[in-house]
Amino acid sequence: MSEALSLTDVHTFYGESHILHGVSFSLLPGGVLALLGRNGAGKTTCISTIIGFLKPRGGEIRLFGDSIKGLSPERISHLGIGLVPQGRRIFPSLTVRENLIVAQQRESTTSKPWNVERIYAMFPRLRERHGQIAGTLSGGELQMLAIGRALMGNPRVLLLDEPSEGLAPLIVA
Repeated sequence: MSEALSLTDVHTFYGESHILHGVSFSLLPGGVLALLGRNGAGKTTCISTIIGFLKPRGGEIRLFGDSIKGLSPERISHLGIGLVPQGRRIFPSLTVRENLIVAQQRESTTSKPWNVERIYAMFPRLRERHGQIAGTLSGGELQMLAIGRALMGNPRVLLLDEPSEGLAPLIVA
């Protein structure tokens, strides 16, 4: 079985500062992997390298066996990696529904693709707020929207940076 995502000996720098030192891990399809560490340990840098915001200087990154190292973030996204970034980065002037619709980008090969109604079923609070301007949502509502927006792309692999930020413990569970 091919790994959904694999990193092999990845090295990433900010300028001359060596941040990721030979990071290697793999994720099987349907699996969950957590990167844990103190602030500044390189978790966000690792995610930024996978999604293509940062270019690794060494190593290999593969999505279902195909190299994605050095590709643009747009290309990586279209190949099936979704991202819930730290800080959420929603479109504050769009409504909740518009934020979800604008993110729908690829057909799913699954029998149950992510769509607006499925997101609303997962996060009923977003259904209640569907016409509200996203910039006026609470922190927890923004996080739900960021997760829902990432799922709307029907990703094959979903990266979440600080996924429980601002969410109530019941929603996290």
